[in-house]
Amino acid sequence: MSRTTRIIPIPVLGRNGINAYLLLGRRPVVVDAGTPGSGRKIHDAIAAHGVDPADVSLIVLTHGHIDHFGSAAELSRLTGAPVAGHVADLGPYRSGRVREPYLPTGPMGRLMARNGKLHARAEPVEPEVLLRGETDLSDYGIEARVMPTPGHTAGSVSVLTGQGDLVAGDLIANSFMGLIPGRPASPPFHDDPVGNLASLKRMLGLDPTRLHVGHGSPLEPARVRRWAAREERRLARRRVAGRLRTRGPEPDPQGLL
Repeated sequence: MSRTTRIIPIPVLGRNGINAYLLLGRRPVVVDAGTPGSGRKIHDAIAAHGVDPADVSLIVLTHGHIDHFGSAAELSRLTGAPVAGHVADLGPYRSGRVREPYLPTGPMGRLMARNGKLHARAEPVEPEVLLRGETDLSDYGIEARVMPTPGHTAGSVSVLTGQGDLVAGDLIANSFMGLIPGRPASPPFHDDPVGNLASLKRMLGLDPTRLHVGHGSPLEPARVRRWAAREERRLARRRVAGRLRTRGPEPDPQGLL
């Protein structure tokens, strides 16, 4: 008999500026690990929700940006839980450094790219659970699947629960890093905007009930669909004008892909 997976946001910065997530089923799973130095904050937030952090079965990283894997090693030590990450983002996880340069999606990204904290080195982490394709998480205590959603980075993933909640990382965001709640927008950076939009449309095709994002409050699918249609037209215009920047694939780490 399946059990509902409850989605609990854990704000790491501001009210919703940067989010990790606690997923509750038969056992708890954490999605994302915030910025460097926030492991204890996430640990204590888990406990504040009445969950023993030592019961966490897995820490899933949605992608290799420092605001999502920055405290993964620390949080793994504090909880004893293994870390899961996609093989295409092993370079950032193992080095503690994101792939540079960041490719801004608009003015916010160009401004943020000057922030030294985004270029800092996090503590490296070695994922014990290597993700490649779709991965069932029932063995870790929740009715959910990891879904590859490349584009934001090559190794970006989302988590889709049996009830249709999509924990989407940076597949999409709220405007201005969550300052305008409920309004869909691109996050400040994408390695491959066209590829990311294709991943978003593929996830929307699975009829999610809500999208829980790394930056901002949950988004309604109908509103995201309307935004995606506008974004597709915008990207087409940029491609025609020769102003669409896309990063090439990262070298295959040790032949794992």
